[in-house]
Amino acid sequence: MSKMHRHYHWSPRTTRNVVLLQNDRPYFNIETLIRNRLKAAPQFIQNLDVEAKLEGHNGCVNCLEWSSNGRLLASGSDDNRLILWNPFYHKPALDIMTPHQGNIFSVKFLPNTGDTLIVTAAADQYCYVFDLNRAADLSSPCWKCSCHTTRVKRLATVPESPCIFWSAGEDGKILQFDIREPHECTREEKVCLVDLKNHIGASAEAKCVAVNPRRPEQLAVGASDAYARVYDRRMIKLFRIGDVSLSQNDRQIEDNLSRDCVTYFCPGHLNKFKDRKSGFTTKTITYLTFSPDGLELLVNMGSEQIYLYDLNNAQQPVYLSMPQFNKTTDQPDENKNPDSASELPSTSTTPVTYTKLSKLPKHVDEMKRSGNEFMENEKYLQAINQYSECIKLLPNHPVFYLNRATAYMRRNWFGDMYSGLRDCQQALRLDPTYVKAHFRLARALFELGFVMEASECLDELKKRFPNDATNKQIQLLSQDIQSHIEQHRNSNQNSAESPNTELSNNEMYWRTIAKDFSERFVGHCNTTTDIKEANYFGGDGSFVVAGSDEGNFYIWERPTTKIVAVYKGDTTIVNCVQPHPYLCLLATSGIDHEIRLWSPKSDEFDSENRVSYYDTTVVVNQQRMMADPFEFNASGAVCRAS
Repeated sequence: MSKMHRHYHWSPRTTRNVVLLQNDRPYFNIETLIRNRLKAAPQFIQNLDVEAKLEGHNGCVNCLEWSSNGRLLASGSDDNRLILWNPFYHKPALDIMTPHQGNIFSVKFLPNTGDTLIVTAAADQYCYVFDLNRAADLSSPCWKCSCHTTRVKRLATVPESPCIFWSAGEDGKILQFDIREPHECTREEKVCLVDLKNHIGASAEAKCVAVNPRRPEQLAVGASDAYARVYDRRMIKLFRIGDVSLSQNDRQIEDNLSRDCVTYFCPGHLNKFKDRKSGFTTKTITYLTFSPDGLELLVNMGSEQIYLYDLNNAQQPVYLSMPQFNKTTDQPDENKNPDSASELPSTSTTPVTYTKLSKLPKHVDEMKRSGNEFMENEKYLQAINQYSECIKLLPNHPVFYLNRATAYMRRNWFGDMYSGLRDCQQALRLDPTYVKAHFRLARALFELGFVMEASECLDELKKRFPNDATNKQIQLLSQDIQSHIEQHRNSNQNSAESPNTELSNNEMYWRTIAKDFSERFVGHCNTTTDIKEANYFGGDGSFVVAGSDEGNFYIWERPTTKIVAVYKGDTTIVNCVQPHPYLCLLATSGIDHEIRLWSPKSDEFDSENRVSYYDTTVVVNQQRMMADPFEFNASGAVCRAS
């Protein structure tokens, strides 16, 4: 095998050797590859610790932003100050008392300006642009805007447009500004790109916005619901900020958005809005960002998990899809070894599993046994990790999918039941005779509220496998389904529900065709603040990082979604986790008034900030999210819930 294949024929999942990467630099033109890998090498990830604490703010630090060259770190705070730090000397380079009269929520360097123009947004509805070359009076902005009518939560820029930026406000508007043009904040100026109130009603709030760095026509918006929206700006014309939003009675009238200008993304278990009785969920997207290659969208959802969407290959969720079944050829094989981890209806006469191998490889069988043992001891997080490793090694083995589905369904954290449903479907695709997968699919559908689909699934099971039709567990599930159907029918007959007409026709259409997620990252807690971030870490996005309500920040491996490290980053809450653009260096902030810089230490260094045993913390986080719905602090304080 050639040297190149020996060292470089691997995916981000493969263990990397930093020494080999360095030694191979003379052989190949792989400067970018090496830089990306060294930025977030696993050895570095496992040995992070606080390099310095940047002290200077007198309030919660709500936003962090690295300059394009990585030589400056900008921070905004509740104290209304904008501080530019020299991260390598661990001290402020500039300390600006801004004119803001409310908490600063977002700060961005305008690209291709030599990192001399910086824009801020705050709770006072103002956006300001500061010119760092104006040393005489840095506190006076060179450009300002108060077009938003409520708090401005996020700003976005794109490398190709140095003079243009976008803002997301809790008035439901996404505004687009070009600082080269005169601006007087009149209601006649055409700066409004999207007004969410036109489609989801008066309660609509825009929480975050991002622009695809590789495809700048794509603009993503997170709002006060579970839907991430990706607009094609080429298909949208700016309209006047003073144009009146559509009233509830004019919901049939559409604004500047055509049906083809946007794609919606939403986890399948939250995308239940198929009619006008939807209203709002308690979910709110607190942050979203595109991957470095522009092919994915990472979304942090309040009171839920972190979701990753494949922008080019995402599909609509499939709740029930039965594989083809031929009774003459697809009969269960009674000689197959039963699966010990997943439950089969106890009186079934056809124990079913599937394997093309007469015997599992020893190391895979050991992982499977370990997963089964974790399952029996109700250690579902570890069981899921073990089955996921088995799937990685033998992706066409349906037993591992069903075992993992069982672990998901028993654990039943937010999104688990739906992940279990997807694993059951995959197990059935691999083996249409897998009775246990069929039964668990029906159970998952019922638990998720898709009662008619569950009934159809169970009826099909009885038809395909008549020997199991009299099984006690199948009969009990059938009774539960029928009882629910009867109760729902009686409820509809006794009540005259008036449909909620807040949603426009286009909004209904976009929601019903929303695309499903590809990966899910679980472990953190996001209930207390509505500015909590999730970002890619590493030049190739091989890791995901996010803060949490208990004061830790988490690092997940991107391909496997496994937690690889947890660090204590704040005494209470970590909101911001911003990786350096070129180095293995992280900046974090939250409720504490200081900013922490994190860099890798030697293997011998024992980090007091590393959380070695985080399983219990993860469980508590999930229980907290399930117990406390996301709360927005209407009083204006972003640090804590009201």
